[in-house]
Amino acid sequence: MELHIRQRIFSWGDSYDVFDDSGEARYEVRSAFFSLGHQIHVYDKRADEGRDEVGSIRQKLFTLMPTFEIEIGGRVIGTVRKKFTLLRQNYEVDYRGWDVEGDFLGWDYKVVQAHREVLSITKEIWNWSDTYTLRFRDPADEIPGLLLVLAIDAANCSHND
Repeated sequence: MELHIRQRIFSWGDSYDVFDDSGEARYEVRSAFFSLGHQIHVYDKRADEGRDEVGSIRQKLFTLMPTFEIEIGGRVIGTVRKKFTLLRQNYEVDYRGWDVEGDFLGWDYKVVQAHREVLSITKEIWNWSDTYTLRFRDPADEIPGLLLVLAIDAANCSHND
């Protein structure tokens, strides 16, 4: 099973559309325009008027390194914290017992749990806007996996390091 995240070219803040294998819109991702810290909300496009929030990512304020909390149903279920390193991006992920391995800047990494791949993430190079493909082993990991990828992207783009 796959999802494709496409960044909207002409928009304020983070704005993405998420499509399934058949090209059907599944989720809409929007950042909060006026907020303290970075906030991203994910909405189910199949719900009436696309107003059913399935999760969010919120930047914790007043932390030494950029830290993002992942929420589902108003509950924090995990965090992504950027680590201080000189040569490459590295993150501390506390989320569902998952580990993240690979090249974050090149957008070629995978999420594993107990040596079993949960999902892989790749960046599609030949597109007008940034487009990423997420490949899931289990459809039940779709929303948690999407939220994790968005939190890593937010930490990647964070400029307060």
